[in-house]
Amino acid sequence: MVLIVDDEVSNIEIMNAALEDDYEICFATSGEEAIAVAQTSLPDLILLDVLMPGTDGYEVCRRCKADPLIADVPIIFTTGLGDEESEANGLLLGAIDYIVKPIHPAIVRARVHNHIELKRMRDQLAELAVTDALTGLSNRRRLEQTLDVETARLSRTDDWLSVIMIDIDFFKQFNDAYGHPEGDNCIVMIAAALQRAVRRASDLTARYGGEEFACVLPATDHEAAMIVANSIMEQVRSLGIPHRNSGVSPYVTVSVGIASARCRPGMPRDLWVKFADNQLYLAKVAGRNKITGTVFGIDEGGAPDHRHGQTHRQHAIR
Repeated sequence: MVLIVDDEVSNIEIMNAALEDDYEICFATSGEEAIAVAQTSLPDLILLDVLMPGTDGYEVCRRCKADPLIADVPIIFTTGLGDEESEANGLLLGAIDYIVKPIHPAIVRARVHNHIELKRMRDQLAELAVTDALTGLSNRRRLEQTLDVETARLSRTDDWLSVIMIDIDFFKQFNDAYGHPEGDNCIVMIAAALQRAVRRASDLTARYGGEEFACVLPATDHEAAMIVANSIMEQVRSLGIPHRNSGVSPYVTVSVGIASARCRPGMPRDLWVKFADNQLYLAKVAGRNKITGTVFGIDEGGAPDHRHGQTHRQHAIR
């Protein structure tokens, strides 16, 4: 998708005619509208007019690059300003190219095609960098990136975010009994079970490290997260992976910790991981093969308040 931003409708029409056969097009006629459209449509590239009344193109570019949700979207300035100082100013703000008006459709097509292809290549490399090689799940880096994006996005509407942490019970003993190759197979099977349990496109399942996994569930309150956690336990149990050295079951089991909260501006992503990891610890202390969870909030000074809306749940599958 290409977002065209220009206060002159005639310029939008020219660029739309040049690109509509190859790309989905959306447009905005002001700077403020451009930012709102970019945040909701997440375009592959923005063609951005520099000189607009109100919020000009430079300010739009500055704000886009400061927003984690759209910071990586390439921006090409379209402008009647042909001087080197204006071009340097835009490039310093993070734009990748300039198209000087009047608009020439062939140049627009070529520039857009080249930069979208470059973005696709960068995206492919970036995807490899955030994918766990063994399981194909996201890795810890992607988890952290997703939490940054979702906490920022959900804080705009005071919406819920839940994080689930999962650990394979007695995994060291499993490796001792069956060997590391079988341990890797176990991790792969657990990863597949998590993907069956966590089904929404907006959710993220990641290998956090070793035998530990994490799930990020946007727009999901505590009750809904508990349903997902129970589905995870059921999916793992259905695998029926033998574990003769387990202290809780003849089969492989997992312990699960959940943390849920409404997103507020300024709340660091680490809070969800911290509280979910603490709940995972409590599940292990309680005997493993259990789910524990909590709802946390923030106090009036913006600090974490574990007392606000706190709940504890435990569930064991035998």
